[in-house]
Amino acid sequence: MTPRLYIDAVLDAGSAIALGPEHTHYLRDVLRLGVGAPVHLFNGRDGEWRATITAASKRSLALQVEDRTRAPADEPDLWLCFAPVKKARLDFIAEKATELGVGRLQPVITQRTIVERVNLDRLRANAVEAAEQTERLTVPDVAPPLALAQLLATWPHERHLLVADETGGGRPVAAMLAALDAPARAAPWAVLTGPEGGFAPAELDMIGRLPMAHAVGLGPRILRADTAALAALAVWQAIVGDWQAVPRGRRSHETACMDT
Repeated sequence: MTPRLYIDAVLDAGSAIALGPEHTHYLRDVLRLGVGAPVHLFNGRDGEWRATITAASKRSLALQVEDRTRAPADEPDLWLCFAPVKKARLDFIAEKATELGVGRLQPVITQRTIVERVNLDRLRANAVEAAEQTERLTVPDVAPPLALAQLLATWPHERHLLVADETGGGRPVAAMLAALDAPARAAPWAVLTGPEGGFAPAELDMIGRLPMAHAVGLGPRILRADTAALAALAVWQAIVGDWQAVPRGRRSHETACMDT
């Protein structure tokens, strides 16, 4: 399978790309690729392009961009707003949310949030790797943490907010989404999940005052914070998002085997 790399450079036919040490190590030392090998490149703006390794040195590889294999495509306008959790589970959230098509990762500090520091570079690295493996054409934006009150005070008036309410006060998530009218389905959305201890009652009251907030339940079992986030995203994608699109016929099983 041709490797895919996310790079922050303009991509067009005939352009030359110089890869840095990290990408060079991955292609040359891990994948054992040399001059003449094909590589797919994407930058989140110009679609996906085929390139060929044209020269190699100790610390860099030179690539020649040839032709575009996929044009830019619209993606669901979906955010994940989540209370940070422990490091390994935070990595898991970033990776799987990227696979599920999230366009923005927004850490949210709540009253019961235990994690004091969020490594944004690590979050972005996990998102980039997941985008490369799952054939996304974009990488989610990774936003600095915001206090919950600040997030709600600056909330875009047109964006609906799906709130995982662990108290049992919300409608079943699938039923709520299935009942949406056409304008709501076409609107931008976000999912909000709390920390391990859940939202404080005052926070739920504050969220409930947001006009576009929809409190939902995620079933009869208590879910971990990271499980709740991914469950809500998956249901949203299945009912409202792009899981209803015609599959591209790419190698979903092959991609899955690559992770094992």
